[in-house]
Amino acid sequence: MSTGNFSDPSSPVINPSTRQVGMLTVFRLGLFNLALGLMAVLTLAVLNRVMISELGIPATITAGTLAMSQFVAPARVWFGQLSDSKPILGRHRTGYVLLGAITFSIAVFLAVQVVWQLGAIARANQGWLWNAQTIGWTGLLALIMAIYGLAVSSSSTPFTALLVDISDEDNRPKIVAVVWSMLMVGIVIGGITGSIVLKQIEAGGVQAGQIPLENLQAPINSIFSFIPFLVIALALIATWQVERKYSRFSARSSANNREDSITLRQALKILTASPQTGIFFCFLALFTISLFMQEAVLEPYGGEVFGMSIADTTKLNSYWGIGILLGYGTTGFLIIPRLGKKRTTKIGCLLVAVCFGLIILSGFTQNEMILKVAMVLFGIAAGVATIGGISLMLDLTAAETAGTFIGAWGLAQAMSRALATVAGGVVLDLGKAIFAVPVLAYGLVFGIQAVGMILAIALLNRVNVVEFQTTTRKAIATVMEGDLDG
Repeated sequence: MSTGNFSDPSSPVINPSTRQVGMLTVFRLGLFNLALGLMAVLTLAVLNRVMISELGIPATITAGTLAMSQFVAPARVWFGQLSDSKPILGRHRTGYVLLGAITFSIAVFLAVQVVWQLGAIARANQGWLWNAQTIGWTGLLALIMAIYGLAVSSSSTPFTALLVDISDEDNRPKIVAVVWSMLMVGIVIGGITGSIVLKQIEAGGVQAGQIPLENLQAPINSIFSFIPFLVIALALIATWQVERKYSRFSARSSANNREDSITLRQALKILTASPQTGIFFCFLALFTISLFMQEAVLEPYGGEVFGMSIADTTKLNSYWGIGILLGYGTTGFLIIPRLGKKRTTKIGCLLVAVCFGLIILSGFTQNEMILKVAMVLFGIAAGVATIGGISLMLDLTAAETAGTFIGAWGLAQAMSRALATVAGGVVLDLGKAIFAVPVLAYGLVFGIQAVGMILAIALLNRVNVVEFQTTTRKAIATVMEGDLDG
């Protein structure tokens, strides 16, 4: 499918005075995703490790409180609709991005302070003990992480909608490739920074769980003070004047100068007007689950089946990350311009399924080199499928309600990502109950992922962008006439 298939003579004419966004500005925009990558590592890696290994807080409590940031994902739709209809200081996206960044930066610092209180109680009791104090501090931590998740949603959803506002169908894949590559760069930088800090803490030779609390607090507090400040600065640099100079929201939106005309209820009706929305939502959910089920089982797979050390299994993620960066860059700049977004996504899904087969094969051979090569290839395939899917996702977004649609797509991805992690562990336990050989138990997980990718392709075959745009445009026209609610 070529990108030319998405044009429509009835589409709103873009203001010719609107400037085309340059690659330097695109890289600057990517700084916000880099900041999100840093934050993801702080909350899901460093904080998770400190709570469980160093402070002795039960894994269930740790996972449950940190997961609160994902459970509030449905709010993405509401924040997206707000950014469509309620501009802040005359800007539909930038104000939400900056306010969200400030809020989640403060929230993550406050979360660490609550963690110290829980850790002090756990150590004083020489283990976890439910009492009024632990219940209170745990509830407060869960609340803060929920606020953190809401702030991320209120920031990242309008940011992605901004990418729709400033791009056209021909340059959108390149923008997506650069911005999502910066997300991976942020994760890598965050991982390296967290590793350095933790190694400095452990330099005294004290075993995990026995490091004095005061020795933990100073370095951890320093990183959780500096990184949030850096994140706010990066968000400001990333978005500075971008919306004012490059946004096509006003030119594209038939709701221009009627900022409050589309309510949340109406936006949701527009969202569900086309059957294509439901089909693509299901595709995104199945694709995300099939891609990320391996997150919970990959490192144990290397340890149980290959006998790899903890350090070696950790490196498997780096091979995957290298592959993803290669996949991101080549897809946005080389593959999509030649094959189109839908065909690229299908090829990426098929290659991911093949790579899961290679990962299973490596287990039967117990050859680490095959596993490492398979992980690089898996990363490349995942990068191709991801950039293709995101580019297609942005095309399946109506200009008047871009934030609402981006919120819905973000909801599908966030909830499916959480479900994928749980599903990976459940399927692995089921596999171990059925099979006596570990490679077969892990192979069951990877095999289900491969089948899921094939089913995702079947759903993708039913996606029709032109039909979506036609149906949605009619629904928007009905809303503007005031008939949809009647």
